[in-house]
Amino acid sequence: MHPVSDFRSDTVTRPSAAMRRAMAEAEVGDDVLDGDPTVSRLERAAALWLGKQGALFVPSGTMANQVALGAWLVPGDEIIAERSAHIVCFEAGALGFLHGAQSQTVDAPTGEISLAQFERAMRPVSIHCPRSRLLCVEQTFMGSGEGPGGCVVPPAHMDALCARAKALGLAVHMDGARLANAQVASGVPASRLAAGADSVSLCLSKGLGAPVGSVIAGDLEFLERGRRVRKRLGGWMRQAGVLAAAGLLALEQNVARLAGDHALAREVARVLAQVGGMDCDPAQIQTNIVFARVQETGRDALQWSKALERHGVRVMALGPMCLRLVTHLDVGPADVERLDQALRACRSS
Repeated sequence: MHPVSDFRSDTVTRPSAAMRRAMAEAEVGDDVLDGDPTVSRLERAAALWLGKQGALFVPSGTMANQVALGAWLVPGDEIIAERSAHIVCFEAGALGFLHGAQSQTVDAPTGEISLAQFERAMRPVSIHCPRSRLLCVEQTFMGSGEGPGGCVVPPAHMDALCARAKALGLAVHMDGARLANAQVASGVPASRLAAGADSVSLCLSKGLGAPVGSVIAGDLEFLERGRRVRKRLGGWMRQAGVLAAAGLLALEQNVARLAGDHALAREVARVLAQVGGMDCDPAQIQTNIVFARVQETGRDALQWSKALERHGVRVMALGPMCLRLVTHLDVGPADVERLDQALRACRSS
């Protein structure tokens, strides 16, 4: 079979042999009835790593975010978030469908919502207005292609924003799907990066390499509400230790290796920058997400992605004129070389 280099997402990773062994040998129990010992171990480890009182294991990052929204909001409430936030754009409208809430969005291409933007987005206290209840932030900030992807929001900026939100009576939820990437890129512990958030999610099945699963963490009062939301969503699993074992190994062994993904992303950006008609600055790459904006006429991002796939390289078209490439543990230097060759072949065809 012709080899394929898959740069579409860090969700395409496959569990390693060691991870599969850990899953096969996991001690399990009925997590709903009596508790699953491996799930409990993962939840304790994740809470410690995130600097929170406790954590809940859930099947997906979307469910982790939705558990948080359900725990913080009542129908008629409003969240404040960046316009391209995952919660707003990529969770199938769950904010309104599940929780009867709405969003007030601001433009911040690197995820750094300013204090002024936040305060302008706040609703006045009035019977005529929804209640501003929750500030939602991302760390790292994936982006929409208008700015660089995978940005680390500086801790000092995040602290000031979270403090202002709390002073105005809002809770703060951090979508930390790629928080491990932020820790490695910044050298700042995840517990410090998430310190200003009242709840924080972490995806185990992106760069950390688990096949499935996320955690949502916060204080004990939040978790009590969150457990009920998780139950309503069907996310409280039975012998889930089989999955939690993979998450534990991912958290214990696969964080430091993310530095290699970040270095490889800069190589990907360098290759893209050498291709005529592509706007991609390697100096802007902070973590493992690369955006390349198509500047030439006659071939849009979707056409580029289809052309590259014919040469064994899979990338994601993010809008009509932007390609997204993400590095992860299942791609390496040989895949960047294949990308280089595929780009050259596409340019000459």
